[in-house]
Amino acid sequence: MKHSIGVRIVQYVIAFLCAVISLYPICLMLLSSLKTNIEIFKNPLALPDVWSLAAYRKLLDQVHYFDYFWNSAAVSIISVALILVFGALASFYIARFPFKWNGALFFYFLLGMMIPIKLGIVPLFMLMKNLQLLNTQMSLILVYTAIGLPLSVLILTGFFRTLPKELEEAGRIDGCSNMNILLRIIVPLMRPALGTVMIMNFITVWNDFFFPLIFIQEEAKKTIPVGMLTLFSEYSTDWSVLFAGLTLSSLPMIVLFAVASKQFMEGMTAGAVK
Repeated sequence: MKHSIGVRIVQYVIAFLCAVISLYPICLMLLSSLKTNIEIFKNPLALPDVWSLAAYRKLLDQVHYFDYFWNSAAVSIISVALILVFGALASFYIARFPFKWNGALFFYFLLGMMIPIKLGIVPLFMLMKNLQLLNTQMSLILVYTAIGLPLSVLILTGFFRTLPKELEEAGRIDGCSNMNILLRIIVPLMRPALGTVMIMNFITVWNDFFFPLIFIQEEAKKTIPVGMLTLFSEYSTDWSVLFAGLTLSSLPMIVLFAVASKQFMEGMTAGAVK
């Protein structure tokens, strides 16, 4: 009994230390956004001498932050939605419909994880130029969807194969089509896997700097990572405003992760009961 209590105390201490290590950079970023530049360099780890929202007001006055925010939100939401839809359809077909080229098709999706897409940025840029998609959000959406599909298919296919086929057979006896089986029977049980895919791809798309820098030149169409470059100058940088922008841009990811984490638990519980 004493041994189990001691093990639990050690586990709690380790979990507490991991939480502190994970949350400390976020707290430091938030505190830095409430300081002046002088305070950031003079006492980077201390609390602000005067708690002020001046950096946030300056951010909204000097930078088209809300334009960047909505551009990032639109690209991220549409890209993740397409990844979930096409990934679920492809995974359902691969996992539940055996055919001659089943393994080859699955391996074809996995090749997307093995080949770094940035190595093909030149032909990809020329392709977007020929399609007249440069300087449009559609260029980013197509690229992010293609990037996110391989890992999504891997995760969802593995999850599909763990579900009992008796559920689908019962649905077919009741007259359900394959699409109805997927939407009404399989998808409700897939919330943990779909939540994982959603979080991973949303964070990747939201934080990406490379492709918006290459494909987007117009200021009004830039996303947050590229738009924040306007805060850097050759001779000086307003770090308090930069930290304010980073704090605001991290809020959607924190909220999404909190909501999706709850969905993980609810989805696993619902699947176990069913």
